[in-house]
This record gives sequence, structure tokens and C-alpha cells, in this order.
Amino acid sequence: MKYFRIFSAFLLFTMIACNPSTKQKNKAKSLVARSIPKVVTADIEEGIKANIAKKVVEGDGYFNMTTEGNDLRLQLVRVHTEYLSNLGPQRHFACVDLADISGDVYDVDFFLEGDPGNMTVTETTLHKLNGKPFYTWKQRKDKTWYRMPVQDASPDLLGVIEGEDNFEFHYEVTLPEIKKSAKIWIPVPQTDRFQTVKLVSLEAPTAHRILEEKNNGNSILYMELSPEHSGEKLALVYDVERREKKPYEEAASPTKYLNASLLMPVGDRFQILADSIIGNKRSEGTIMQARALYDYVIDNMRYIKAGKYGTGDAVYACDALTGNCTEFHSLFISLARSAGIPSRFAVGASIPSDRDEGGIDGYHCWAEFYAEGKWWPVDISEGNKYTALATYYFGRHPANRIEFSRGRDLHIEPGPSSGPINFLAYPIMEIGTTPAFPKTFFSFHRKATNLVSLR
Repeated sequence: MKYFRIFSAFLLFTMIACNPSTKQKNKAKSLVARSIPKVVTADIEEGIKANIAKKVVEGDGYFNMTTEGNDLRLQLVRVHTEYLSNLGPQRHFACVDLADISGDVYDVDFFLEGDPGNMTVTETTLHKLNGKPFYTWKQRKDKTWYRMPVQDASPDLLGVIEGEDNFEFHYEVTLPEIKKSAKIWIPVPQTDRFQTVKLVSLEAPTAHRILEEKNNGNSILYMELSPEHSGEKLALVYDVERREKKPYEEAASPTKYLNASLLMPVGDRFQILADSIIGNKRSEGTIMQARALYDYVIDNMRYIKAGKYGTGDAVYACDALTGNCTEFHSLFISLARSAGIPSRFAVGASIPSDRDEGGIDGYHCWAEFYAEGKWWPVDISEGNKYTALATYYFGRHPANRIEFSRGRDLHIEPGPSSGPINFLAYPIMEIGTTPAFPKTFFSFHRKATNLVSLR
């Protein structure tokens, strides 16, 4: 019994002696755990922006990189907040879009180390060029990730033709019944640096002439008709060589593209909305501001042909958040101009890439904005339909399209009795002073077959 008591006392002493040590260890672990700051995506966003800003200062206003022997001078467009990730203690991942002075947009992956307010970039790789990936990410069985090269960097990008396209384009109009004198106005596509257009043939029921719309440089075919022309056809055939459109310089001042038009107001509600969308990006460059507006329209509008769609009414687009390409780009233009970013409208037709001839489903329109001394093409409704193309269409228009006319509120003489033409894709026709809507059909025949297609 005596020895049992001695043993029990010894055991109790040992336990008491050990407990403080265990508590000290647990306390130390707790302190270590608490010493690692909690990281949220906002911290990673701030960290990558700070690192890029530092490099921009060191690079005389540009984030400089080298790829395949080319020196890139880049500016931040946006941080992909949806991809920001905390990979573990003091390890983070960020993906950003950076635009080169050439107009190319690079998707760049960054790995960072450090705590909030003190993060350092440890690895930088170019992930995509104008929406085309150089590699993709795959996950191993152990849940870690690795890069897998994409053969020839040619993913399924839904019908975009890069480089050049060459096709014959047919614009056919069937006149309605005409009971009194009538007039008709039809756009005539023009040659510019991105398209070479040759009129192959013109079949018209009567004499015609070409009107010049000087404010935007449009050419418009004009005819005066009578009842004897009822049901007759007007057919124009063009040979078109089209080049992929990229950011480009233009000598003329862009300031007139800050003004309102009849259906694209500037200021007031659009100013308030644009300011809220841009937010703290106001100090981060025009391209980044335009990308914020571009993303807002993509994220908030739905492509639905209902209601007042097809009129290009920015107020309607802002209220309904639905429409076709005219509503998408009219809303963008009103927001951009209200934010002090010159922007403009154009309309034409998209040429299918998955076949070499046949009909075309109506007109298509797009926009451009001015930043860093260049006009940047955008196609927001296509970026909305196909999210894989959202990066491509910020700064690119593919080769498989034709442009008919530019601008809104077109003033010509003689012009329609209804006033300025809202935009010109389909014919504008009046019988007397009453609007008429002739049946219009577009078709094409592709000439070249050695095209680079992202589909």
C-alpha cells in the first residue's frame, strides 16, 4: 500500500508537470496559426496591382516582358477577379489581361508569395494571346495543377477567321407594292484599310445616283421609284477582301465621338452609371476603364430579340437590359462617351466561317473606342454570346465580315422626310412620306479556302 501511494504520487506529479508543457505547445501552435494573416481575394488583387504598378514605374510607363524575341510594352486592362486564388500559406495566384502597344491583348498568369500588403511575384507566364491559349491547366489525382500545352494554340473559338478573308457578297432587295412615288436609300460599302470592296455588278430597275454622307464618310445609293417598279429587284454584287481589324491609329481628332446622338444620350443617368462601373479604375488608364464598361454590358445584358430591339436606343437598353447587337453597342457607346471615352458605331454583316456559301442571317453591328492614341474594335454582343471570345473581341474584329456604313443620325440630301437616318444597314424606303420595308436578303460565296479559322 505504501509503495502504491508513492507510485500514485509520482504519476500525479508527472501529469501535473506535463500538462503545462502541453498547454505551452498548444499555445505556441495557436500563436503560430494566428501569426499567418487571413488572405482574401481583395488582398491578392491589391498585391498583383501593386507589383504591376511598380514594374510600370520601372519600365517608363509600361509593364515590360519579352516573348519569342519580341519586347512587349504592356498596360493593365483588368484583373480576373474570378480566378484569384490563395494556394496556401503565403502562396497566391492571379490572372490579368495586359494590352501591348501593338493592340494585342495578353492573358498573363502570376504566382505570388507573401502576406497582404507585402506580396512578391515569383513566376510570370503568358497564358493567352487575344483569347487563344498557349496552354491549359489540368489537375492531377493529388489535386495539384500543371500546365498542358495547347497544340498550335487553336481552340474552338466559334467561327472567327483571323488574317484575311475573300468572298463575293450579294445584297438583294425586292421592292414592295408601290402606289405612288417612292424613294429608297441603300448603303454602299467602301474600301478602307481593312477591306477592299469592288462593285462587280449592279442591277437596278431605274436610274440611280450615289450620295455622299460627309460626317462619317458613307456612300449611299439613291433611287426615285414609281408604281411600275412594284415587285422588281435591286441586286448589288461585291468582291470583298477583308482583313482582321486590330487597334489602329487615325489622324483625325476623335473628339466629335464624345457627342450625344438621338438614341445614344450622354451624361445624366449614363454618367452616374459609368462612374459607378469605372469606380477606382478612373486613375488606372482609359483601356482599363473601357474594359470595365465592356464587361458590364456583357455581364448584365441578355441577347433577346423582343420589345424595341434593333433600334439602338440606349435608354431602352439601359432599362430592359435586353436587345440585339444595336442595343449592346448603343449602351456601351453612351456609357463610354459619358465617361469621356470617344466611341463610335458601325454596321455590316458577319460572314459564316463554317461554310463557303449561302444566305446570311441579317445585319450585324459593332463599336470602337479611342484610347492610347488608337481606335480599339469591340464586339460586345458576340462576346456575350460566346464567353470564350470575350477577350478576343476586346480589340479585334475578325476577317469574316463586311462593313456597310458608320455612324448614327446620318444626314444626306435628299434625305428621308422622317429626318436623319438612325443607322444604315437595310434599305430606307418611303412611299410618299410613309416608311416602307422592302424584303432584303444577303448571301455570299467565299473565294479563298486557305484561311485560318478559330472554330
